[in-house]
Amino acid sequence: MWDVQNPIGRTLLYAGFGFGWALVLVTTFVINHFDLFGMRQVWRYLQGKPHTGLRFVTPVLYRVVRHPLYVGWFCAFWFTPTMTVTHLFFALMTSAYILIAIQFEERDLIKEHPEYAGYRKQVPMLIPSLPKQVSSLSTSATAPAVKGAQL
Repeated sequence: MWDVQNPIGRTLLYAGFGFGWALVLVTTFVINHFDLFGMRQVWRYLQGKPHTGLRFVTPVLYRVVRHPLYVGWFCAFWFTPTMTVTHLFFALMTSAYILIAIQFEERDLIKEHPEYAGYRKQVPMLIPSLPKQVSSLSTSATAPAVKGAQL
């Protein structure tokens, strides 16, 4: 589909690719790993504790965009100096999957955390922009409810 040969262009695309993977990695450390991988419920069950909801918080990356993990994936999939037909198909399919999944995820977050509706109005979904009201986004507003939760 494309093959960028210009050294500056290739370097910029590889930098975007590296940024994407770095963002994915950093974002996973901002979120509670037990929740990210679905282990919190299992751990609580094994301890004989009931399932409890998590507090809604917005760690730093989640004050810039609502889905920094997905932004990282998009960068990792799309910033490539050589785009083959199969890579393009993969990037298109995974991008479509993520965009559809966001709709379900946000619907569930609004149900679980009513304050998410306000957060959603203030913070862009995927493309960073200047915050609308930084002062109203406290650490009690959030991104996916798994942020900073305790076991």
